[in-house]
Amino acid sequence: MSDFFKKLYIFSTTWTGSIIIVLLIIFFVIQSFVIPSGSMIGTLLVGDYLFVKKFTYGTPSPHIPWLEINLTPWKGLKLIDGDKPKRGDIIVFRKPHQTNLHFVKRCVGVPGDKIMVKNKDLYLRPFEGDDFIRANYPAEKIVEIGGLIWVKNPYEDKFPGIHHDDEVQEYQFYPEKIFNMPPIVVEKNHYFAMGDNRDHSNDSRFWGSVPYENIEGTPWMIFFSIDENHSVRWNRMFTFPK
Repeated sequence: MSDFFKKLYIFSTTWTGSIIIVLLIIFFVIQSFVIPSGSMIGTLLVGDYLFVKKFTYGTPSPHIPWLEINLTPWKGLKLIDGDKPKRGDIIVFRKPHQTNLHFVKRCVGVPGDKIMVKNKDLYLRPFEGDDFIRANYPAEKIVEIGGLIWVKNPYEDKFPGIHHDDEVQEYQFYPEKIFNMPPIVVEKNHYFAMGDNRDHSNDSRFWGSVPYENIEGTPWMIFFSIDENHSVRWNRMFTFPK
């Protein structure tokens, strides 16, 4: 056995071994991403560099970085199923129907949940039903609409980065689904994702819920951050987004 580990160590010190080890880590363990847009401002900023845990929600199919070439012989995006996202998790995923693009949003609805937006407010009806709602949410957040019990803005107290832009008010200048979205039921094996910067986010309100197999992982740590003036945000380095 010691000879095996010795040979493995020697192989790991070669260029070929080093490249293989790095690729295995990127494929299956952890990968770096940079936040390119402001849809998560309040929680994640443009110019934040993240380490993303790729094993949190199962094992995604390995893709060559930047080229986005799937190395598996099938078209699926998930190699092994694992845990499922929970309400409130920040998820990194491939955009539905445009899987070469990675998005970072917050999971606000799991399969079977009802979701709607009314006057910018998010309303959630968890699939577990009325008793679950009354037992898990404060009375001031519980409202009745259309004969059903809903939770109004269920995440804003727990995640203070979620916010609205008071200047976004005119329907003619912004998509109506920012303000109002009819009730939908999240499909089986799908997750409804929204940006914390609610009025400036391209998310599930516009292109639908995210299939489980598209979900790559969750942000672990911000290891570097730089603003638009190329100044380093030292206070954000080595912090853990929630």
